Amino acid sequence: MKQPYSPRSWSLRKKPIASPELLVGTAILAVLFNLIQGAKAQAYPDYSSIRYQLLDSYGGPSFFDQFNYFSGDDPTDGYVTYVNRGTAQSLNLTSATDTTATLRVDASTPNPSGGRNSVRVESKNTYNSGLFIFDIIHTPYGCGTWPALWLTDGPNWPNNGEIDILESHNHGSHGNEMSLHTTGGCSMDGGERRQSGTSLEGNCDIGSDGNAGCGVTGDLGTYGVGFNGGGGGVYALELRDAGIRIWNFPRASIPSDINDGSSPDPSSWGIPLADFPSTNCDIGSHFRNLNIVANIDLCGELAGTSTHYTQMYNCPGSCTDFVANNPSQFEDAYWEFGGIRVYQAS
Repeated sequence: MKQPYSPRSWSLRKKPIASPELLVGTAILAVLFNLIQGAKAQAYPDYSSIRYQLLDSYGGPSFFDQFNYFSGDDPTDGYVTYVNRGTAQSLNLTSATDTTATLRVDASTPNPSGGRNSVRVESKNTYNSGLFIFDIIHTPYGCGTWPALWLTDGPNWPNNGEIDILESHNHGSHGNEMSLHTTGGCSMDGGERRQSGTSLEGNCDIGSDGNAGCGVTGDLGTYGVGFNGGGGGVYALELRDAGIRIWNFPRASIPSDINDGSSPDPSSWGIPLADFPSTNCDIGSHFRNLNIVANIDLCGELAGTSTHYTQMYNCPGSCTDFVANNPSQFEDAYWEFGGIRVYQAS
C-alpha cells in the first residue's frame, strides 16, 4: 500500500528527486508557519477585566499584628540592626493608630554598635496572585538609606521570585524603581510592553547583570520628596498569570473604585507605570508563596557603594561613618502607610 505524501518522511537520498517548484512552495510554507508561530509567541497577554473581592486588610492599631519582625543579619550587608517587635515598640520605630502605621529608623542613638537600629517586617500571610493596594503617605529618604516595599519568599529566594514595588536609595530623588528578580527563564526582552515608566535591564534572572533584575523607573514624583509633598498616594500591584503591572496614583488622582474599596477594576485605570507581561516569562511558576515585606536598610550593597552614595548623590564621607555619627539625619527615614488591602479573583 502506498504511503501518504509526507515530506517529513523523505530520506536524504530521495530529497533531490523533488521538483524545484515543490521545494520552493514548501520553503514558503515553512517561513509562513514560523512567522505565525513567532507572532503567537510574542503576542501581548490578555489583561481583560477580573472581578476582585477583598481578602485581607492591614490597617488600624492592629496593623503590625499581621506581620513578623525580621531580626536576623541583613542579607545585603547593610550597616543596620533589624530589631524585634518589643525593641521596635520601645524605641518608637513602629507605631500604629486608627489611620496610619509607621516604620522608622532610629534617629536618636549616636554611634550605634554594629549598625543603626531599623525595622523589617514580613506579612504572616502569603500570596500567589492578587491585587495589592498600598496607601502610602510618606516614603523614606536620606543619605545612607535603602528602603523597599516588596513581595518575596525569603527562605526560598530566589526560587519563588521577588517583586520590588517601591525601591530607592539615599535621597531618592531619581524616582522609584520597580523590578523583578527570578531564577532563569524569565525575561522582558522581545515583547510588547504598555507602560509609562522607562525600562532598564530586560533579563530578570538573578544570574544576569549582577542580580540587577528587570527594572522600570518612574519619574521624580514617584518617590521621595516629590511623592511625599503631595500627601503621597496609592501604589497598586496586580499579580496574575497574564503578567505583573504596577500603577502609581497621586493622592488627588486615586480612582474611585480604589477609594470606595468595593471591587477595584485595574482594566479601567489606564496605562500602568510598569508592565511585566508573561510573553517571555511564566509568571505562575516564577512567583508564588510571597510575603509582603517593608524595610529600611542602611548602606549595604546598593546605597553604600561609591557609585550611588558619592557619585550620584554626593553624600558626605563614608556611608557607615555617616550613618553612625548623624542620627538626626534620619528623621525623614520612615514609611507611613494609610493601609494595605489585598484582593483575590472571585
